[in-house]
Amino acid sequence: MSVPLRCFFGWAGNILYPGDCRVCEAPLTTLTRVPVCDTCLAASHPFEAEIYCVQCRTPFLSRAVLDQQGCCSLCRLGARGFDAAYSSGEYDGPLRKLIHLFKYQGVYSLERTLVDRLSDALPRDQLFDLLVPVPMHWWRRLLRGRNHAENLARALAKRTGIAFSNPVRRKKLTKAQAQVSRAQRRRNVQGVFAVRPAAEVKGKRILLVDDVLTTGSTAAACAAALKRAGAAHVAVITIARVDRRAWVEPLMKPRGRAATAS
Repeated sequence: MSVPLRCFFGWAGNILYPGDCRVCEAPLTTLTRVPVCDTCLAASHPFEAEIYCVQCRTPFLSRAVLDQQGCCSLCRLGARGFDAAYSSGEYDGPLRKLIHLFKYQGVYSLERTLVDRLSDALPRDQLFDLLVPVPMHWWRRLLRGRNHAENLARALAKRTGIAFSNPVRRKKLTKAQAQVSRAQRRRNVQGVFAVRPAAEVKGKRILLVDDVLTTGSTAAACAAALKRAGAAHVAVITIARVDRRAWVEPLMKPRGRAATAS
């Protein structure tokens, strides 16, 4: 069965037979296009941190990794690629399940809810010329039926009035970032993105749109391609962000004899 037909029958089934919430599994009490209860739709798990980089918003356990301006080493070296990062919440709990339902299980009726989250994360003190989705390779898009980042970016453009553009292409098919280690993610996307020759990005302030920010490697590589093409400023906005403090905590612990003996 094709993706559109599967989505149609899933949508019709949700209306005729509401069943259980696909997040908390509680019985749904009303007819709805969205197979998620109101409580889970409204659930918020904000991304909060006392210590974070003022540019990329990466949270840290210690202020020692930041300079006097509050920037981390990657941002100081320009290794991030993007100039700022915004997210509506942590990639955990109900929000993570909502993203999975939308991205992997074809519950496209969740688009409005997820665009609401993107809109909430949009900085009100910044102006952007273009909304640009992180591109998907044509073969992976054929298999999935759509580029979810593109759909989110188009919907957010309609919501905000910021122009939508799709100037970046993915030149080669790589392993999905979720299938490689954290250390390999940056290498996995090196040289993958290119800006189309006819694209007008020079001097533009661009907001990259994606669903989740994990290590930031994909967004950084995409932003770097836009910067090489002349973009003046590239920020990234996502529905959710992975809290990486637990990943780096072991690296920040003192390494003495007791540590090496264990």
